Amino acid sequence: MEIHTDVVIVGCGVAGLYSALKLPKDRQIVILTKSDAKSSDSFLAQGGICVQRDEDDYDSYFEDTLRAGHYENRKESVDIMIRGSRAVIHDLVEFGVRFEQENGEFVYTREGAHSRPRILFHEDITGEEITSTLLERARELPNVRLLEYTAMTDIIEEDGVCKGIIAESVQDTEEKPVRYEIYAGNTILATGGIGGKYQHSTNYPHLTGDAVDIAKAHGIRLEHLDYVQIHPTTLYSDKPGRRFLISESVRGEGAVLYNEKKERFVDELLPRDVVTKAIHEQMEEEGTKHVWLSMAPIPTEKILKHFPHIYEHCLEEGYDVTKECIPVVPAQHYFMGGIWVDSDSHTSMDRLYAVGETSCNGVHGANRLASNSLLESLVFAGRAAADIVRRGRTV
Repeated sequence: MEIHTDVVIVGCGVAGLYSALKLPKDRQIVILTKSDAKSSDSFLAQGGICVQRDEDDYDSYFEDTLRAGHYENRKESVDIMIRGSRAVIHDLVEFGVRFEQENGEFVYTREGAHSRPRILFHEDITGEEITSTLLERARELPNVRLLEYTAMTDIIEEDGVCKGIIAESVQDTEEKPVRYEIYAGNTILATGGIGGKYQHSTNYPHLTGDAVDIAKAHGIRLEHLDYVQIHPTTLYSDKPGRRFLISESVRGEGAVLYNEKKERFVDELLPRDVVTKAIHEQMEEEGTKHVWLSMAPIPTEKILKHFPHIYEHCLEEGYDVTKECIPVVPAQHYFMGGIWVDSDSHTSMDRLYAVGETSCNGVHGANRLASNSLLESLVFAGRAAADIVRRGRTV
């Protein structure tokens, strides 16, 4: 099947959806996703989304991001993300996203490696709140066509220019898969992370770095493919499948880590890679498969209000976090490398953009600061849309 459109977007997490919503309504847009529209890692983000609270917050936010990233961050990108944060939050609220408020003012929480509270949240399902809202707004647009269970298999390259993508249906039916040739004036890759390549990951298993593999085959510039973040606290289980994330904001609100002797062994608010290393060392020293996380320092009322879904999931697994410790273990979580992009999310191939976890704009450096992922994805997805408009290219 041949389709001609102005923009094709591969992936419908926050980056892909926000790109579509920021494009003019007279542009025809096709969005495709490998699974159903709600099976993106954006839906799984628990903790929240960072924002520059005020001008006085800029320097410390900038330094926190660089320190967490081991000063390997691209400083221009960090500056763009921080300065673009308030506008993104304004857009999200306009779209209908509900952030925690008290007396009409935002409530901010804190996570590891942040020097002050600057994270907006909705209970412990911030990603679901943001992504489901954006998906709802995108579905309302008459210029947007969404193809679910459709996987990109290649890009269409002509004389070094991206002219669209090749895709095919992947739904489990007896019918022959539908093959699509989607020709587009601009292509945006937003295929998410690489967790499906790992045995233990917080990611959906169908996220296997397809865009990165295709980009490599076409000689498109890649960057920092070895920069993979391990999240220090996922609920330990010997069952196969995706690991349930215990949000960093739990530790930001006071939860502590214990070894087998119920002794604290690390500052829980250090950067993720440091906490992960300490946990692995403790497990190796004691010969255990996990360590323990105690939410006892957090008042029960706050647990039930701020972390209701973590509470409910742990209860289903047999743990009451208001009364007992839970076993936690590090697991693959986030990909800081990917397809190299400039400050407008443009790749090294003409008419091809990459946004979200698929891309590498240098914001995160060697280690992502907690709750920067949603913000980074949205800021640079918006810049991709703006660049497409500036260049004025259609199919």
